[in-house]
Amino acid sequence: QGKSCRLSAALLGEDSEISQEQLYELLKYAALGKCHKAAQPSWCHIYHQSHLAGIVVVVLHEMSQLHFYRFYLQFKHLRKLFRHRFTLTPSANFPVSLYGEGTNLKPQNTPQGSTSTSSECITKSSDLQSDPIIQRYGEKKQGLTSYTLTLEEQKKNDYPIEGSPGCKGYISTECDQQRTDSSPLFGLDCEMCLTAKGNEVTRVSLVDAQGQCLLNELVKPESTVMNYRTRFSGITKKMLFPVKTRLSDIQTRLKKMLPHDAVLVGHSLNSDLQALEMIHPSVIDTSLLFARSEGRRFKLKFLAKAVLGKEIQCEQKLGHDPTEDARAALELAQFFIEQGPTKVAELNLEMLLTAEKLGEISQNKAVLQPQGCGFQEQLNEPPPLSKPCFLDCLQVTGQKPLLLGRQGLDSSGLCQSNLSTSNKQILQRALEAVPLSKFSIIQFNLGPEYIASHLHAGLHEKVRSKLTDMLTIYAGPFEENFCMKSVKKEFGRCGPIQSVRVVTETFQ
Repeated sequence: QGKSCRLSAALLGEDSEISQEQLYELLKYAALGKCHKAAQPSWCHIYHQSHLAGIVVVVLHEMSQLHFYRFYLQFKHLRKLFRHRFTLTPSANFPVSLYGEGTNLKPQNTPQGSTSTSSECITKSSDLQSDPIIQRYGEKKQGLTSYTLTLEEQKKNDYPIEGSPGCKGYISTECDQQRTDSSPLFGLDCEMCLTAKGNEVTRVSLVDAQGQCLLNELVKPESTVMNYRTRFSGITKKMLFPVKTRLSDIQTRLKKMLPHDAVLVGHSLNSDLQALEMIHPSVIDTSLLFARSEGRRFKLKFLAKAVLGKEIQCEQKLGHDPTEDARAALELAQFFIEQGPTKVAELNLEMLLTAEKLGEISQNKAVLQPQGCGFQEQLNEPPPLSKPCFLDCLQVTGQKPLLLGRQGLDSSGLCQSNLSTSNKQILQRALEAVPLSKFSIIQFNLGPEYIASHLHAGLHEKVRSKLTDMLTIYAGPFEENFCMKSVKKEFGRCGPIQSVRVVTETFQ
């Protein structure tokens, strides 16, 4: 809005992709300007910012530029008004990222008494009850024995098990299962190379509960090395040439070092124990501890950064440092046990992972144990976000933001009182209130049922037709003297057949 305002996209052409950080940068400057020390966006330039009458953000859930171009001719008015179009990098929580997750807005009245939002406008980005961590462990803190893998879980995740056919010749640590919540934790990590035998250990690290390194040893494989995997292991032929230590030596040392109730901690620890050819009954696997849905797992590097605030496996280093990895896994397990599942779930690691992939996660964002803290120190409260909430900035300047939307928008986390129940009602309220507000976010929920009925009429029929053309049927086996003509005739009763061919291989 505003006749004297002009936007110049200096670096990006039409239909380029921009990040949420860039969009935040643009809107903040447009709303606040130089007088409130907001920086000019780095990727575009706004002329005559002070002449802006207001900023309006319209969010159409379940919509994209694909729909815009699909119905390009019908959007003549939009094409005329909005000449600049950019693709926003994907996010399930765009509105939350815009005005800051966890923000609590004071109840305010928009001009002429229009109701804005309640004091609990912004909710958590996801319901903790549906978090995989809460579903698996519950909400209450528990001792470490609650997080060790059961025998069934070990079998399911390919851990070496006593008496298992694939573990013939494996050495037991001879640690019994009489573990308690006060049993000692040990972090373990190995680096492997590829040999004629398979994965063999080339380096082993063990750290105790205080993070002290107890073992950091190079190991010479028994078989000929085919690939040192130096990029990941950091191991080279030159490093292993003078080494005399063998796997049997490491097995003996580990048996002597581990007490009878030791609990081993590692990230995907099953692969380390397989490579060590050792069986240990009490394990905590941080790749499973920090549970995700659908069997997915967080990488150790991400967890160390998001939870502990530590950078590990840095690109400038040659390969991974097993001691560093073992210590990180141990600290992650200690954090989980001491803070409890609810505290971990509140970190919202899925959203942080999405932010990191978009290049927006900062060094100190969502870190509960910053750099420089002692090994055993924990902070009860998470630090503030690395940047102030967008709407907080507006309120400081006396601007009253208008937030309109429907209740139960899964992706936004927006809650309101006295909400309209339809998009038409939201639009009517927006027409009345937006001209009186300096900053407005209007959300329309165009869910799958809306799109199906309004935008994709006839699409299902087209898809059905295409799938029919693509259908392949395998039938058989037939006897050696079968008649191809009779087969074609039989299939012909199902509809038009594009082709029939005989295969001699067995298909499952």
